[in-house]
Amino acid sequence: MTARAQVGPSPVGGGPAVSLTANELIVLQRAAQGETYAAIAHDLGYAEKSVTKMALRLNRKLGASNITHAVFLACQAGLLDGKPRRHGDHAGFAAHQYRGEEPCEACWEGERAYRRDRKATRKAALSDGA
Repeated sequence: MTARAQVGPSPVGGGPAVSLTANELIVLQRAAQGETYAAIAHDLGYAEKSVTKMALRLNRKLGASNITHAVFLACQAGLLDGKPRRHGDHAGFAAHQYRGEEPCEACWEGERAYRRDRKATRKAALSDGA
């Protein structure tokens, strides 16, 4: 089974994170490089129909009308620029705010954990110094 990867907020509105499998991400990256489904399938050891179905799932997950649109949306979301987006922690929360988006639930939870840790650290420092 392929491990799922959280790749950041949805490019269609800052909603929940888009969860892509490692193979879906490879198909997206290879399509962005202009490779055909047949070439991608051959390199991955899949049937061309399997890669076509992966591309259709990518379109649905990203809210795209075709693979070219999916690549465009992925580029806008920073999924293909080689810089992984922070997600699910304080930095991910801050990145959402910087981009003017409503933080997703994972990033809210990461921010709450960060604030709890900071508060505990300050409390421990005060009790050690007293």
